[in-house]
Amino acid sequence: MNAFEALGLNTQLVQAITDLGFENPTPIQEKAIPVLLSGTTDFVGLAQTGTGKTAAFGFPLLQLIQVDQKHPQALIVCPTRELCLQITNDLESFKKHSKGIFTEAVYGGTSITMQIRNLKKGVQIVVATPGRLIDLIERKAIDLQKVKYVVLDEADEMLNMGFREDIDFVLKNTINRESTWLFSATMPPEVRAISKNYMDNPKEVTVGKKNTANVNIDHQFYVAAAHHRYETLKRLVDFNPGMYGIIFTRTKADAQEIAERLVKEGYDIEALHGDLTQQQRDKVMGRFRQKSIQLLIATDVAARGIDVEGVTHVINFELPDDIEVYTHRSGRTARAGKTGICISICHSRETFKIKQLERITNAQFHKLDIPTGKDVCRKQFFHFMDKLMQADTSHGDYETYMDDLQEKFAHVSKEEVLQRVAALEFDHFLKYYENAEDLNRNDLRDRRSMDNNRGGDQSGRPAYGNRADNGYTRLFINLGIKDGFYKASFLQFILDESNLKKEVLGKIDMRDMNSWVEIDKAEAGKMIKSMDGKSIITGQSG
Repeated sequence: MNAFEALGLNTQLVQAITDLGFENPTPIQEKAIPVLLSGTTDFVGLAQTGTGKTAAFGFPLLQLIQVDQKHPQALIVCPTRELCLQITNDLESFKKHSKGIFTEAVYGGTSITMQIRNLKKGVQIVVATPGRLIDLIERKAIDLQKVKYVVLDEADEMLNMGFREDIDFVLKNTINRESTWLFSATMPPEVRAISKNYMDNPKEVTVGKKNTANVNIDHQFYVAAAHHRYETLKRLVDFNPGMYGIIFTRTKADAQEIAERLVKEGYDIEALHGDLTQQQRDKVMGRFRQKSIQLLIATDVAARGIDVEGVTHVINFELPDDIEVYTHRSGRTARAGKTGICISICHSRETFKIKQLERITNAQFHKLDIPTGKDVCRKQFFHFMDKLMQADTSHGDYETYMDDLQEKFAHVSKEEVLQRVAALEFDHFLKYYENAEDLNRNDLRDRRSMDNNRGGDQSGRPAYGNRADNGYTRLFINLGIKDGFYKASFLQFILDESNLKKEVLGKIDMRDMNSWVEIDKAEAGKMIKSMDGKSIITGQSG
């Protein structure tokens, strides 16, 4: 008996599974499918992205659908257009041999008129994003009174995106549902509240520990000075020539800026952020899925629900503040049982976050040295040699040109030919990296320097100008507590006036009449220029 048939699935679905090449169910499928096939049990499934959750609820839904009834019987709610389309496409594959079942994806950014027209034709399964679904409900274009099964997929993502009220609205409008199925990678209090308020004694299944990272992901981190962050990113991309990855930034401005810089330097990369229209988003994602571009750089909001097969690397240009955000970012790689690498670029003062991540995700993080210029050139060289040896010459009429080639190179040694080929391929790398500096920080030296500077001189005044070269300097500002500042407002004042990013600032030592500010050396001149001669009204906090 087929392993999926043993779970209770019918012959038509088992045939579709065979066609798709699935041999054994994943842990979440094995635990969820028998429970969900009853159709009357509320269910909470906790599992990381890429573990087969769509099949875990998709196959039971298809088996439970009554083909002769042409109205919405199942509603799947998910956070993004991309995930909505992915689920719909998966269901189309799953129901290949199940005749008479119709699905419709409803989402924003495209014609609602066409979606309403398709719904009126009679569909049994609706896959929806919250915003478009609410719009359809308010237009009375969709009838949820006969919906029996509600699936909340990526529930934590939806709550992170601010869809709590929308989810409440949907659940209050599906009053005749027989069961609610909630799937989530993590279990924050907000998700637990939905389970408590709308579900009746749900069966809860956890695959792996809550919040744990995928065991197939190799977690790596590199410690870099703030002003070396971009160069570190560039070097890591060059050091992994076969990379097909996603780079995450905190802001859309960073995503756009980094993408533009890398494009100018010849990299195949595009940015995905909130300022793009839906048509532009679709174009970018289409190119990335087709591997026309090697890298996608995105903000967390823009990347929600992205599921692209074969992503080898995820790079955190900056560590996220939220542990759960890290889990979702890293989950873009190592999907469907494959392995992947999640790289984080962090500052020496952020290493405490790495320890927190290790503890909460129950994963080991490996600290690696930033590759030197020679390391990058060597890695690129060996990658090129591998490509050269694996080149397929079976489909071209190369024999036609062999006589001419042999005549052209008759007086050139094999060694010289190889040197010339290498020169053509690596000239730009060699020129760029031949005098590249070492980007690795000497952590021991930095700690000693920080300890020395904390002490200052015997009078208790902070030391100035004797700080070791750890990438930071200390600036004196004749504003202090008596000017109405406290540390948070003083920091905001500095950022507002200098237009600097918070990451380039270090320790702020405030006194009554003045303050000392640690700042990245590369940005010190900018801060001095913007702050010098600045006056404020005494007693104002800026």
